[in-house]
Amino acid sequence: MKRHFRIVVGAAVGLTLTPAPLPALSRGAQPLAAPLILAQAQLPEEEELLLRKKGKGAKRDEQRTPRAERPAQRERAERPAAREREAVKRRTAEPEAAITEERLKRRKDREAVKRRAAEPESAITEERQKRRKDREAVKRRAAEPEPAITGERLKRRKEREAARQRAAEPEPAITEERLKRRKEREAAMRRPENAARLFDSAKEKPVRRKPGGAGPDQPAAQARAERLPESDAAAQARASTDPVQIGSVISEEGRRIERPRKERPEVPEGAELVREVNNRFIFRTNNTYFIERPREERFIIDAREVYYEELPRSRQREVVVRPDGTRIVTIRNRWGDVVRRLKILPDDREIVLVYVEDDYYDEVLEWRDPGLDLPPLDLDIPVRDYILDAEWVEDPEDYYTFLDQPPVEQVERTYSLDEVRRSARIRDKVRRIDLDIINFEFGSAQIPESEIGKLEGVAEAMQRLLKENPGETFLIEGHTDAVGAEVANLALSDQRAEAVATALTNVFDIAPENMETQGYGEQYLKVETQERERENRRVAIRRITPLVAPVASSE
Repeated sequence: MKRHFRIVVGAAVGLTLTPAPLPALSRGAQPLAAPLILAQAQLPEEEELLLRKKGKGAKRDEQRTPRAERPAQRERAERPAAREREAVKRRTAEPEAAITEERLKRRKDREAVKRRAAEPESAITEERQKRRKDREAVKRRAAEPEPAITGERLKRRKEREAARQRAAEPEPAITEERLKRRKEREAAMRRPENAARLFDSAKEKPVRRKPGGAGPDQPAAQARAERLPESDAAAQARASTDPVQIGSVISEEGRRIERPRKERPEVPEGAELVREVNNRFIFRTNNTYFIERPREERFIIDAREVYYEELPRSRQREVVVRPDGTRIVTIRNRWGDVVRRLKILPDDREIVLVYVEDDYYDEVLEWRDPGLDLPPLDLDIPVRDYILDAEWVEDPEDYYTFLDQPPVEQVERTYSLDEVRRSARIRDKVRRIDLDIINFEFGSAQIPESEIGKLEGVAEAMQRLLKENPGETFLIEGHTDAVGAEVANLALSDQRAEAVATALTNVFDIAPENMETQGYGEQYLKVETQERERENRRVAIRRITPLVAPVASSE
């Protein structure tokens, strides 16, 4: 009964859904509802099989459904993300102080490493590269052992330390040994029988004097100085009544040359070039030998720049620029003689070291001793007030007191530096310190390290004088004994003078431009003997400032 009912209902539904009218049904036509009718007419077993297939399809469709469309699954998927967000919120909410300094430091280090790794090498600025190189250089220097310092620098350092230690030592009490030496000194002042003449000009070989000039035949009262000058200015009082107007040596326009001109292109009349020894030229003039150096190599040591310029009247200008900006300007005439020298400080203040008046410029060109026009020097003063033997000095203050004294007679005019070097009579106008405390070995110009400290007293006196007047000039003279060839002794004495000047600069910071050196060989013996004599192997110092520069320029 139920089966028939389903068949009827199925047929009714099929007819309802069929778009064509019933008359359209015919034998050959296949109604659209026929499959449904047949499906509804299947057996119960077949129907149950269809239902199971439908259930499996629905399950497959459900599995294909996106996880987001399933609320439970979406909720489970969102739980880890929610926990992560909550953890981030909690960390963000924590105060920065909760993170330890060590962790902060490591974090910054990691960030810095990441930034450096991200930056290309070219992105590092020049300034950073320079700082990096400086740090690496400092590390390398710190890693270098002590022997990396040159032997010369170590030697100077030891000499300075030794000088400081001696200066820090207290003055010892007067011992019996010092009292004995004092008595010996007083005995020496009486002049031993074999002592040479007092003045260097009296030790020279006789030369022909200029007609009309003062000579030894004139009365002693006329030849003797009227009285000792009280100051440098008083000694120069007769030289000029008007103040000297010194023009700037740097303002004159010159032509820059690559290197200095050839040394000694010509020899003046009356002089003969004998030979060249160790970059020194030896001449013979007025029956005596004379040595000169074309240029002072001491001036250009550690210089920042050195250049040369040609000036009118065949002169040449040399400019030495020091690291601090100080300039040493030297002008030489056609023979190479120094006629002007100035020190120009970084603030453009000019200090005159050597100056020759234009009126005497032509006379400087002549190789003639200006002392031939003067009478012999004859002074009524004790020997100890004219020559100071360093061997008998007990108080270093004596060096300063002695060097600060004015000339012993009037100065007729300012002389060129080379005139003073060549003329013993002109040098005799100023007092002399005999540094016989420096023991030179026979035939040697080296100063033993143990002897350097003996220069401390005279070096301190020179420093005090230079502090009062930066334009002071000191002449360092070298001497030998009479053993050996005259020409070889001349070169040896010049090397000894230069060795002392170099030691005064390296150890005691005396500026090289304030010192001139000259060797005289065996011409001016202190003890008259042809044998080896230690006192003849000596160095002497004179303050020649009032001879080569106007006093007004230093005041």
